[in-house]
Amino acid sequence: MVLDVLKPLKEPSIVDLAIEISRIKGVEGVNVTVMEVDVETMTLTVTIEGDDISFEEVKKVIEDSGAVIHSIDQVVAGERFVEIPPSRRGMVG
Repeated sequence: MVLDVLKPLKEPSIVDLAIEISRIKGVEGVNVTVMEVDVETMTLTVTIEGDDISFEEVKKVIEDSGAVIHSIDQVVAGERFVEIPPSRRGMVG
């Protein structure tokens, strides 16, 4: 699952946010990357891997931290990983 998240510059840190997300049942790994810093906010890409992860729990942890999910950029489900075809990478819509 890849999320575009907007977080205030103030607490929690991205380390604390990653740790809180990692505690959710089913989460095996979390990557929080700062994509942009504004005067009052940070734009983050949050990548979460694992099995049977509850989106509602992820959303709750993120919102409880004072951040908001701007968009869901990628979700993979099923028995196997499905790659984006090379001709569709970078396209919106």
